[in-house]
Amino acid sequence: MATNRTFTMLKPDAVEKGHIGAILEKITASGFRIVAMKLTQMTTADAEEFYAIHNERPFFGELVEYMTRGPIVAAILEKDNAVEDFRTLIGATNPADAAEGTIRKLYAASIGENAAHGSDSDENAAIEGAFHFAGRDMF
Repeated sequence: MATNRTFTMLKPDAVEKGHIGAILEKITASGFRIVAMKLTQMTTADAEEFYAIHNERPFFGELVEYMTRGPIVAAILEKDNAVEDFRTLIGATNPADAAEGTIRKLYAASIGENAAHGSDSDENAAIEGAFHFAGRDMF
């Protein structure tokens, strides 16, 4: 059963380039309500834990370095069919393949610096949301 909440992170490249406001405007204009949000910086330990599923992949070290190089915006979003609708809104991981008007088409530079993260399932949305908003029952 689909939930009505999902998790997102605006990644360091989007924050560095000053795209927070434009991306949040796109999110809210698409019918999402921001339930919780914070500007934070992941430590190396945080990034290694959050991306542990990728720890055997050759890009893991670069991913951890990228995600810790500057602040991120973590947020819980609410809307009917939140996970699927948000995945559509952010677009394909590779901005060259992303649909026109999606967040990644508009604000991402590359596969590696793709501006935003969106949970890929209701289960992962709950796990990822709890990671960034510990002690708060968001789902």
